[in-house]
Amino acid sequence: MYAIIEVAGKQYKVIEGLNLYVDRLEAEEGQTLSLDKVLLIKSEEDVQIGMPYVEGASVSALVTTPEVKDKKVIVFKYKRKTGYHKKQGHRQKYTLLKIQGIQSKGSVVTSTEPIETEVPVES
Repeated sequence: MYAIIEVAGKQYKVIEGLNLYVDRLEAEEGQTLSLDKVLLIKSEEDVQIGMPYVEGASVSALVTTPEVKDKKVIVFKYKRKTGYHKKQGHRQKYTLLKIQGIQSKGSVVTSTEPIETEVPVES
């Protein structure tokens, strides 16, 4: 079973027991988070698709490290003949989450046909 979730505007595919680096969240070490923006849940037999999110579904995650820094990226700007050069560094900060479980309560979509909606016609 896996799920696709949205955290801080980015989408991640998660399974139970996965260690996941997400953009830094305001959380403390050992805190359990409930991520309720679940876009899709796929089990062995069923697929639940949200529009935009699956109702009643959530993913529980444990904050193992609240702040992790990535490798330094050097940004070097240079313009020839003018003597302009500028060197900057950047280190992105992440939060390390351990996925504990995926809970689902939404309706199950078993058909692969597209869902048609009626458009009201003004007369």
